Amino acid sequence: MSNRLFQGLIHQMRDTMDCIIGVVDSAGTIIACSELTKIGSSNEFVTMDLNDSHDVFVRDGYTYKPFGSHIKPDFAVFVEGTDENAAKYANIMAITLSSIKQYYDEKYDRNNFIKNVVLDNVLPGDIVVKARELHFSSDVNRVVFLIRILSSNDVSAYDVIQNLFPDKTKDFVFNITESDIVLVKEIKSNVESKDLEKLARSISDTLSGEFYTRVNVGIGTSVLGVKDLARSFKEAQIALEVGKVFDTDKSVVSYDNLGIARLIYHLPTTLCETFLQEVFKKNSIESLDHETLFTIQKFFENSLNVSETSRKLFVHRNTLVYRLEKIKKLTGLDLREFDHAIIFKIALMVKKYLSANPTKF
Repeated sequence: MSNRLFQGLIHQMRDTMDCIIGVVDSAGTIIACSELTKIGSSNEFVTMDLNDSHDVFVRDGYTYKPFGSHIKPDFAVFVEGTDENAAKYANIMAITLSSIKQYYDEKYDRNNFIKNVVLDNVLPGDIVVKARELHFSSDVNRVVFLIRILSSNDVSAYDVIQNLFPDKTKDFVFNITESDIVLVKEIKSNVESKDLEKLARSISDTLSGEFYTRVNVGIGTSVLGVKDLARSFKEAQIALEVGKVFDTDKSVVSYDNLGIARLIYHLPTTLCETFLQEVFKKNSIESLDHETLFTIQKFFENSLNVSETSRKLFVHRNTLVYRLEKIKKLTGLDLREFDHAIIFKIALMVKKYLSANPTKF
């Protein structure tokens, strides 16, 4: 598309200049020119000059001015001649083409559009119109993955993920911060949550196993079309934040599988504090020592089974019963009763949530 855009502009400019003008890409190939026979030809020496700097340079009787949005120039304009006027023309053309290209990308680029939708920078009414202009199907399911880099080396996680999902018409990858990368993935309508988690684990395993980059991946819910992608993104953010509090050992967290942790996350802190005060009327949760809390954790992990828990703790059954009686005396809750166990489990999660004080979106 850039080739056609540049050629149209060069065609309009050629009548105002009495010399050959055009545009080369980063490989030194002419992609637009006032003399059509030159289109497609290339010069490897121009490529070498392009990689050196963004400054004006002269090569084989032509004056070049690189331009582009990346560290290495994406393109360069060229003007026949090596005098001061040729340099002025080249600079003016570079500014003009660069500005028009930026405007064109912002207006028509699909990846940029999806990024703005995800970040909630597009009005709801405009989303439908622009999606139709860019030929986005409204019958396609998509989901947002938020990949958060925890530790890395010199390898670009962004480049790795782009290579994992090379189909730019279906999948979109972009950075939102130095450590957060978003993947908007087109999926089939019958894809289940476990399949999405499997895909997220493969991303995490590839980055950690092959490139020594440790990441956590949050997964939003599937949405139809593009207008609800911002919601899926916020859900992926919440999944990471809630996972950081309640599932610290998991590298992949799905919003669909947060369970009661999601409910706790959305509660006001004042309500959570009131709940803890009501549950622990006799003593605060801080009165329980580390050994007692560890016993409670193992008791929950073994489905409130006294015999199995005592075996896993390598203690006598009567010792465990004594500990449970002690907990009952301190808190007023008998963990051997299902209702009391549920209240205590939720209270522990609420306490953990208040201690973490996560960021809300």
